Amino acid sequence: MERMLATPADAEIILKLYELRTEAVMRQARAWVTGEFWPKTVEEFYAIYEDPKEPHNPWLRQVITYWEMAAAMVLHGAVSAELFVDCNGEGFFLLAKFAPILETIREKNPGFLTKTGELVNRFSAAAQRYEAVLKRLEATRLRRTGQPAQEQYFYAPKQDQPDSAS
Repeated sequence: MERMLATPADAEIILKLYELRTEAVMRQARAWVTGEFWPKTVEEFYAIYEDPKEPHNPWLRQVITYWEMAAAMVLHGAVSAELFVDCNGEGFFLLAKFAPILETIREKNPGFLTKTGELVNRFSAAAQRYEAVLKRLEATRLRRTGQPAQEQYFYAPKQDQPDSAS
């Protein structure tokens, strides 16, 4: 990715994307999709995604299409890729969250999270962000199943400081 400075227009788009994420229903939808919805199988995923009578169906679709729209803006040059990657991690989180069943989801829905995936494939900063999120999510999945996870630090952990009072 060639390094280019973001423009004020890029910043406005990023701020608008942030503002849209703070809308009340969108906040509820994002909280449910990122925090509560952990399908282990494609059947669990499609039980929500394909059932318009399921109360969480609109939330799942809203969050997925929001991040795909945002990724498409980057891919089409409407906003700086570097600025977008620096300011937004949730789309990469979703791609990583569904990674274990993504191939199977795409058998039925080939377009599922393809724009976010294309960001990861096209921009090294996006690939690095995705890989970091993927590692954290793998540890989260292990904790959710009760298995011990190895701690992985992306920054050096703080060393205990000697107590100056002793």
